[in-house]
Amino acid sequence: MIEYRSLRVALLGAGSVGSQVARLLLEQGDELASRAGAGLELVGIAVRDVNAQRDVDLPRELFTTDASSLILGADIVIELMGGVEPARGYVLQALNSGADVITGNKALLATHGPELFEAAEQVGAQLYYEAAVGGAIPIIRPLRDSLAGDRVNRILAIVNGTTNFVLDRMDVNGDTLAAALATATELGYAEADPTADIGGYDAAQKAAILASLAFHTTVPLESVYREGITGVSTIQVDAARENGSVIKLLAICERLTDPETGEEGVSARVYPALISREHPLAAVHGAHNAVFVQSAAAGDLMFYGAGAGGVETASAVLGDLVSAARRHVAGGPGVAESTHAQLPVLDIGRVVTRYQITLEIADQPGVLATVARILSDGDVSVETVQQSVPTATGAVVISRNAADHGRTPVHGHAAPTATLVIGTHEAEEAALAATVEALAASDVVTAVSSVLRVEGS
Repeated sequence: MIEYRSLRVALLGAGSVGSQVARLLLEQGDELASRAGAGLELVGIAVRDVNAQRDVDLPRELFTTDASSLILGADIVIELMGGVEPARGYVLQALNSGADVITGNKALLATHGPELFEAAEQVGAQLYYEAAVGGAIPIIRPLRDSLAGDRVNRILAIVNGTTNFVLDRMDVNGDTLAAALATATELGYAEADPTADIGGYDAAQKAAILASLAFHTTVPLESVYREGITGVSTIQVDAARENGSVIKLLAICERLTDPETGEEGVSARVYPALISREHPLAAVHGAHNAVFVQSAAAGDLMFYGAGAGGVETASAVLGDLVSAARRHVAGGPGVAESTHAQLPVLDIGRVVTRYQITLEIADQPGVLATVARILSDGDVSVETVQQSVPTATGAVVISRNAADHGRTPVHGHAAPTATLVIGTHEAEEAALAATVEALAASDVVTAVSSVLRVEGS
């Protein structure tokens, strides 16, 4: 039997992921050692309450509330506590002690990534974080290593399983958002407070991480434009289906050229968008995640799989653990993060996209000409127009930003109206948004019923 050098592994946190990591490490230690070339000894698990009920039966003697002491005796520290503090302090302590760190903490990386990577580089340690984006999906290593010699131009990603489950239920089952969210909560896909998911905050954190990796540039979380799904209605979902599209909450990371300076920059943004049902992302159902990468040389690539789940995410953590162990066996300093490009992060207004605008318009002569003039004045070109038969009901505004910006009905007309659905050609976001505001203020438009961006073409 081969004798391996033994590495001491400390685990911080024993939630759904942490407990599965501990179980697999204890059960499959010999097999993992044969892959890593070193023994992996779980020396302790730091938790807030050693007596708390857990999904996995683990040896009680491993548990401790003294995280600091555990860290100081470890070669590799796995942080699965979640949240920013005290996780940030523990990770810094581990790195400064020379230990490699493995984390699945997207909030920590999105807000303090540069600080942590700098700390790792100063002492020659390594920070691994495959589990921070996409759960079991291998996406961090492909972007950091496999595509390091390529030019990534764009990423379209579904990186939040809760919102994808909710939107999929609305599309496939005809559920309202509230009903779909209730089902997600009942099945354990949504937290008791789902704000981080349905508000787009979780996806924005992951977008910041993906953009920083893909474009070798630090992309701060506060630079990521964010809209959640709280304003998405069954009417919008049904209309999308009729037009051969589906609504997905997308994290989009993209290289752009600043039209004012001609210089290259990047954009990171999260919002619900229409994509064609022929696009690969349209086939991502339930709580699954997928990352669609468009690069100059490799072309289109898609990474698909379970975006969450204890044992699934534990797979990504253990993959990082084997990599960390191999590094210890080989020796030498860790590899620093590549953020040397430092491209500017451009405002959402500079993004070029397409809109689908649904209007309730007054049923009277000259209305279409007025709408066309407003679009022309805003330098927005029309690609498609669909008009319904007139109705005799008033309209209520359901804006694309209703939940985030508190918009209210723009008019109180009760005269007969017709529905007009306008698909635009590509234009700058700032021009499109200004044009929507001008339409909302027009006397011939009784309501702007829906505004959705169109992506994936």
